[in-house]
Amino acid sequence: MSYTHDRIIEDASIDDVDTRVRAALAERGFGVLTEIDVKATLKAKIGAEVDDYRILGACSPAMAYKAIQVEPRVGAMLPCNVILRAVEGGVEISAIDPVASMQAIENAELDKIAAEVRTMLVEVVEAA
Repeated sequence: MSYTHDRIIEDASIDDVDTRVRAALAERGFGVLTEIDVKATLKAKIGAEVDDYRILGACSPAMAYKAIQVEPRVGAMLPCNVILRAVEGGVEISAIDPVASMQAIENAELDKIAAEVRTMLVEVVEAA
């Protein structure tokens, strides 16, 4: 099982794709709680040079609430990360597959919620 759903946006900048992803997330009830500019962080902390790479920590409050109701410690697995990274010819969007990431937790109700969130994130990636 793949642990992400991926798509490459050709001939686009990371800033353009970032705007598109945030809009697609918002349309589906997600907000971005955290943002890590991996390129800038690695440069500042260890002097490493890497291509553009961002991690957006996305959360749907409604879905997070549902998940916490059925599995109180699930917060250790949140938020749902979406990465944007420069690749040859464009920018790749990769969203975590919550079904894959929740496999360590044995809870049938949580599995159902993870499947709902998976559908939402696939829609985000495809709509961006």
